[in-house]
Formats: sequence, structure tokens, C-alpha cells
Amino acid sequence: MASTVEKRRKAAIAKLLELREKTDIPDALLITSLHNIRYLTGFTGSNASLLLGTDGSANFFTDPRYTLQAGSQVDCEVTIAKGPLTKSVLKAIGKARHQRVAIEPENLTVGALEALRKELPARAELVPVSGVVEQLRMVKDETELAAIRKSVGINSEALEAALKHMKPGMTETELAAEIDYRSRRLGADGPAFDTIVASGERSALPHAHPGPTLIGSGILLIDMGAFVDAYASDMTRMVHIGKPGRRFRKTYKAVLEAQLAAIDSVRAGVKTSKVDRAARRVLKGHDLDERFTHSTGHGLGLEIHERPRIGQKDSTVLEAGMAITIEPGVYIEGWGGIRIEDTVVVTEKGCEVLTPTSKDLRVI
Repeated sequence: MASTVEKRRKAAIAKLLELREKTDIPDALLITSLHNIRYLTGFTGSNASLLLGTDGSANFFTDPRYTLQAGSQVDCEVTIAKGPLTKSVLKAIGKARHQRVAIEPENLTVGALEALRKELPARAELVPVSGVVEQLRMVKDETELAAIRKSVGINSEALEAALKHMKPGMTETELAAEIDYRSRRLGADGPAFDTIVASGERSALPHAHPGPTLIGSGILLIDMGAFVDAYASDMTRMVHIGKPGRRFRKTYKAVLEAQLAAIDSVRAGVKTSKVDRAARRVLKGHDLDERFTHSTGHGLGLEIHERPRIGQKDSTVLEAGMAITIEPGVYIEGWGGIRIEDTVVVTEKGCEVLTPTSKDLRVI
């Protein structure tokens, strides 16, 4: 683990140096996102900051609760702050004579930013810079991909186990709890997000929260994910309770066709917007494009939603090693919704679909 983390930290510094030549990247980066800190150091605690210098230095800050944990997980200089982390960070900035320090604006509260500015050393300034580490995180190494594969496998097994225990009269909340329980029993750290179980007309809500609604005959949408070894998986499958009618079968076929078209367009060198267009083009042919209300997918890894976004206006070029979801959907108020989602890994010549669960229409 240490060698992989060390490679990542060196890669981050190398990237900073490269970007510094082309843009206005400062001489140090203050990382406050816990996901980015975990990516670079392996630290799994809930309170930390990382000061990463383009000179190759790296200083990690946490509080006394994590003294032992930081000592075993972090391989750079560790400072255990006796008070607020901010004061220790500012002291280190002054000692290193950093004049321009990049901050992650999306991960600092107004209060934290003001605390930094209030006691910032003379001649030093804070510069908002977005997405430096997130850009590195888009392409996964073999260790990360192994964790995602494991997560995908457990996620799929949990669905099968939960459906076997589904009983007449079960509520959406009860089935969601059964899915989460089965996932943990199979080895997941926990759900990657609040499990979605939406039945009947409620399936038209893309991010429906499971409730006390009884699961009866008709549409059942299940969107679930798991964290395993800190990495996420994501999958949506449809179930129909009882014999489905012509409209459901026709709509399901259209969404599946759109999903397969999008998957077929995934390969290194292709813009994410092109993948999105592939799905929308199919749905337009079925007069369903106006019912598709979200992007075709997203990156995933340490977070369930991370770069890149597979959307209409996104211009990210796919690279081999990116882990993304492909999940077109159709949502019709007063009737219901259908979404089909897989986790895939981009390759040079296409992609590898990791999700093993069948996409054949499942009728119970």
C-alpha cells in the first residue's frame, strides 16, 4: 500500500509542476478533501489536512485522536495538532515560506476559509484551484480497479440474495434494508449511497427514497451500490411484479437499446458527450428523449459520483482505466420509470462491463 500511495503523491507533485509551467498553479496545495487525502496518503480518519508542496514536500496534519492511525497509514511528515488544524497548517506555511498556496474551494467552508485568511503569514496568499487531485483520480490503477471489481461482485450478489427474501406485502424500506443487510453480510463496508427502491408510479422519481409504500404488482426500480475497500460500485436493475404489459416491455426494450448503444461507444479517446449522445439518439428514435432527464453516467471510485460526468455538455476525453457508469433512463409521471445501469471500465479499444447481473427483463 505504501508504495502505491508514494507513487500517487509523487504523481500529484509531478502534475502540479507540469501545470505550473502552463498555468498559474501556486507553489503549494492545501488539500482538505478527505477523499483526496485518502487517495494520496491512505489515511482513513475523519479529520485531516495535507500541505503538498511542488518542491516535493508533504506535510500531514491531524488531531491526537488519530496519532496511532496516522503513524501506521501515512508515509510523509505527520503533525499532531494540539488545537485547531488551521493554526498548525499556517505555521507550516510560514516556516516553508510558501507565498502562494492553492486551496480546494469546494471543500472549505466560509468559516474555515476566513480562519485561514485571518492569520495567514505576511506576503502569503490563498488561491482557489479546483480539481487537481480529482483529475488524477479519474484514471484508476490496478489496485483501485481490483477494489471496484470486488465491490461490483458483492453488489450483484446482494441483489440476488435480497430478491430471494422478498415477500408479498414487503415495503420499499424493508427491501432496501434487506439489500443493505445482504451487502454487508457479503463483505461490503456499507452502501455507497442510500439504496433506492421505488415501486409503481414512484419509479418515475430518478432518486426516489424508499418509503412505507407496499411493493405490489407493477414496476420496481432498484438502484444500489456498495463500498468495498473504500471503492464504490453502482447498479440499477428493473423488476416487474406480475406479467408486464406492452407499454412496459416496449419502453424497457428502448432503454436497454440506448444503454447498449452508449456502452458500445465507450473507448479511450472518445469524448464523454459522444457517449451521452449515443444513448439520447436511440431514445429519440423511440420518442422518449424528452423523458430522459439526467446525464448518461458518471465516474466512480472513492466517491459514488466523481469525474468524469457523462453528459451532453461535458468535453472530457475518456482514458483507459477510467471507471464509469452507463445509466440512461426514461421517467413518465403517473406511470413510472425505467433505468438500466452498469459499472464499466474504459479500455483502449472499448470497455469492460464489470456488472455481471443479467439485463434480461426480470418478472417475479
